[in-house]
Amino acid sequence: MCRNIKPLFNYDPPATDEEIRLSSLQFVRKISGFATPSKANAAAFDAAVDEISGVARKLIDALKTQAPARNREHEAARKKAAAALRFGDTPGMGGGSPRAGDSPGSGISGGGS
Repeated sequence: MCRNIKPLFNYDPPATDEEIRLSSLQFVRKISGFATPSKANAAAFDAAVDEISGVARKLIDALKTQAPARNREHEAARKKAAAALRFGDTPGMGGGSPRAGDSPGSGISGGGS
């Protein structure tokens, strides 16, 4: 769930309120254990998202740095290139090259029983 929470500080353009809210939603989902709360918990869930969004905005606005702002497109391309190196550039499920013991075309990874 939390892999969708991304750094939001020191980007050009700055993080939007929507990006902060989505990160706050992911955080509340993770700590509550609910992807979607029940009707009985919806008000508390939504209130938590609102409060965390507000606190996160205050934090991001208060942080200072001497580093130049990062470019979102450049960072996305850098992460995509790193993923291609790590997992391979093969399209399809799983990507990458087969592991030792895998037989080509078997569709089963690990090669064991």
